[in-house]
Amino acid sequence: MNKDTTEWLRTLIETISIPSGDIPNIELYMDQVTTFMDSRLASAKRYPEDKIMTKTMINNYTKNHLLPPPVKKKYSREHVFLLIIIYRLKNMLSITDIQTLLAPLEDHYFPKNEQNGLSLKDIYDTLFEESNQRHALIEEALLGEWEHSQKSFSSRSLSEEEKNYLSDFTFIYHLCYDIYVRKQMIEKLIDERIKQTEDGDKKRKKK
Repeated sequence: MNKDTTEWLRTLIETISIPSGDIPNIELYMDQVTTFMDSRLASAKRYPEDKIMTKTMINNYTKNHLLPPPVKKKYSREHVFLLIIIYRLKNMLSITDIQTLLAPLEDHYFPKNEQNGLSLKDIYDTLFEESNQRHALIEEALLGEWEHSQKSFSSRSLSEEEKNYLSDFTFIYHLCYDIYVRKQMIEKLIDERIKQTEDGDKKRKKK
């Protein structure tokens, strides 16, 4: 990983975050929502023609109860908070798992919990701040993993082309393995939440 790649990594981590202050505090139509998401998360695209969020996606999220329906075809700031969270989760989790995670947010904090005063904005801001605090740790871990992968086959007599390929392969494999382990943990936590919810429903029915 050369200097340019390191700078790319730093830039990527920084630009995929959207502070709540940058989210319009007005109601938006569907086209305005997709334009906002597409422009602010453009750096996360793999290909220029990729779409961050489409009308079909948003309609499906509403249909599958990941997102409350718009009011008179307009989406609030809280809708955008949820869409950004969904965007972060959708490449890792199924629609069902995301719905399990987001249901309490929609039920209790959309837009605000009247009992404890905690709003969806408060939750989004906490996620944003804590994610930003993790940037340095993520960067350090990735750079360390890259350096380690460079040494994996250093004792072998290899051409420069073979060395570069195996370094990339090793680095990608280890990243995938980390994701696999984390995904297993995520799924177990979600399954436990489902079980707790089902047990709670059974107890309420008995009463």
